[in-house]
Amino acid sequence: MTSRPLPIGSPSEHWRLPRHPRSVGSARQRLRQELTARRISTDMLATAQLLLSELVTNAVQHAHVPPGREIEVRYEMSDSHLRVEVADASDEQPEQRAADDDDERGRGLLLVDALATKWGVNHRHDIGKLVWFELALPPHTSCYP
Repeated sequence: MTSRPLPIGSPSEHWRLPRHPRSVGSARQRLRQELTARRISTDMLATAQLLLSELVTNAVQHAHVPPGREIEVRYEMSDSHLRVEVADASDEQPEQRAADDDDERGRGLLLVDALATKWGVNHRHDIGKLVWFELALPPHTSCYP
């Protein structure tokens, strides 16, 4: 699936993070700052942060790539949706799996599937993949502060 075109001037931001466990918290904090400035509801913000955490965690833990490769996080908003993307240099595709009751890990993509309006994985034209999710915004949400 490809990105939908957004109106010219729609908010969009991206940043790069090291492929390190601390980047999960950094990504959450950065998204919180960005979306708080856009007056996103508390519930929507919490959901976006949770799903971003899952995608960045997957990129940190499962992207088997040479040291020094970074993770890129991007978000964009329109009046109808918020889209968040996490890109890494690994070609390994994420897989949803059923976790046993006593498993401490393995539920991230199940959460993404349950909470996102839609989500997917795209191959990047240069190297790696892009995992994304979208959340529908309530009517009359402005993407501008």
